[in-house]
Amino acid sequence: MVFVNPTLQNKTQIVRAQEEQLPAISELAGVIWRACYPGIITSAQIDYMLAQMYSLDVLRDEISSQGIRYDLLLVDGKPAGFASYGPTAETGVMKLHKLYLLPGMQGRGLGSRMLQQVEHEVRAGAGRRLILSVNKRNARAITAYKLNGFVIVESVVTDIGGGFVMDDYVMAKELAG
Repeated sequence: MVFVNPTLQNKTQIVRAQEEQLPAISELAGVIWRACYPGIITSAQIDYMLAQMYSLDVLRDEISSQGIRYDLLLVDGKPAGFASYGPTAETGVMKLHKLYLLPGMQGRGLGSRMLQQVEHEVRAGAGRRLILSVNKRNARAITAYKLNGFVIVESVVTDIGGGFVMDDYVMAKELAG
């Protein structure tokens, strides 16, 4: 059972992001990453990854040609977090690419609520398994994913260019039909 703070319950909504909302997602990513990732990865890697992953051109391409969907969490009508997910090469397996909340919104059940929305959409599209990658040093996120039924299935190190690597766990959750 996931608890969502009752004072937030009626003030939140998750909407499918449209192109006009991509600048808000890019801005949110910058705020969230700069607040949450120091101590996990270097500032230089944060800047590099933000530039590689959150330019408007990259976000548009993910939506238009890679089949990746972005959901935007609104609290009191203002962007407070987002998730992105899409297909993998394996039939029935979808990947959660991103799930981020503003620091002030964390710990209130909103991440779990966004994750439940992603799982619902994946099931609706005949998905049977959801996978994700999470930095091995991101203990808070790993704990949250475990509480939501994900298990670690693999350890991977990926060269992302610029002299940087992503040192991640791959986590997975089997989704009942």
